[in-house]
Amino acid sequence: MVRAGLTTERVVRAAADLADQGGFETLTVSELARHFGVKVPSLYAHVRGSQDLRTRVALLAFEELADRAAEAVAGRAGKDALVALANVYRDYAREHPGRYDATRLRLDHETAAASAAPRHSQLLRAVLRGYDLSGEEQTHAVRLLGAAIHGYVSLEQAGGFEHSAPDTQRSWSRALDALDALLRHWPV
Repeated sequence: MVRAGLTTERVVRAAADLADQGGFETLTVSELARHFGVKVPSLYAHVRGSQDLRTRVALLAFEELADRAAEAVAGRAGKDALVALANVYRDYAREHPGRYDATRLRLDHETAAASAAPRHSQLLRAVLRGYDLSGEEQTHAVRLLGAAIHGYVSLEQAGGFEHSAPDTQRSWSRALDALDALLRHWPV
């Protein structure tokens, strides 16, 4: 019998919170069972195991992040849209480090296609419409933006910039200025 009050959504949200507190890489069904004060088998009505749990946290994170990004980009173009989108990713990583790490989980093609993950690419492409890039060049630019934004955020999360000057906000702003300049003068 399933413990009263446990739903799949509640289980996944609690797992996401635990990932934010202790790290996504340490998230397990056992840890979640301890959190709820239940035995591990009680959670199998909601998740199939630790890998399924981690996948569900990743899907939740993709959805939350896509919703925030879509709201931030709406009505903006060019550099304003680029900065808004990039700031959403950075802010989300700061607020939800475990969830953000979950977005790096490799999903199988079918799961990824049915998730909010494709919305992220669509949002990047929407930002790029302000730079008049199309076709294959747009794909290259999407990959560059993803690498630059996620790379910076990941390094910052790992403490890679803690002991150096100038402060990370100035470097972040300069990086976005440089990306904007590159996109406005995209090499062909």
